[in-house]
Amino acid sequence: MPSQRVEAQVRPGIEEDLEALTAIYNHYVRETAITFDTAVFTPAERRPWLLSHPEDGPHRLMVATDTGSQRILGYATSGPYRPKPAYGTSVETSVYVAPDAGRRGIGTLLYDALFQALAREDVHRAYAGIAQPNEPSERLHARFGFRHAGTFREVGRKFGRYWDVAWYEKEL
Repeated sequence: MPSQRVEAQVRPGIEEDLEALTAIYNHYVRETAITFDTAVFTPAERRPWLLSHPEDGPHRLMVATDTGSQRILGYATSGPYRPKPAYGTSVETSVYVAPDAGRRGIGTLLYDALFQALAREDVHRAYAGIAQPNEPSERLHARFGFRHAGTFREVGRKFGRYWDVAWYEKEL
């Protein structure tokens, strides 16, 4: 049975979201190879990450909430691609959706808001690394104009095996 779409709104992330955002991320840490983090985080450990995404500038945190309950359904981020100054106009993007909120258009809603915000910033390229296999993420990124740039073979080890990461890029 397909998941039912929900009414959702997107807004910048705030500190009060930290516990819910950490819980969503920890699901992917524990259960998937989507992130290569291998140990769960406390909200206090994730606080510097949240604070590194102000409401303006190229590094954003967008949060989707259910319009009725205000429950957080997912989030999208843009962050530094690499730490050296010449990479300043490039960002790495990602989307995480609550495990029970998938297949409802939340990722699309989040990326739409994120890229609208980034259109007003001095950002030239967006990059996304997608651990393989992950067809839903590949479809989402293709929908937003990302093109496959290359694949790093067996670049991460998690759950006792090696994982490939396909890299995608988008002109902004």
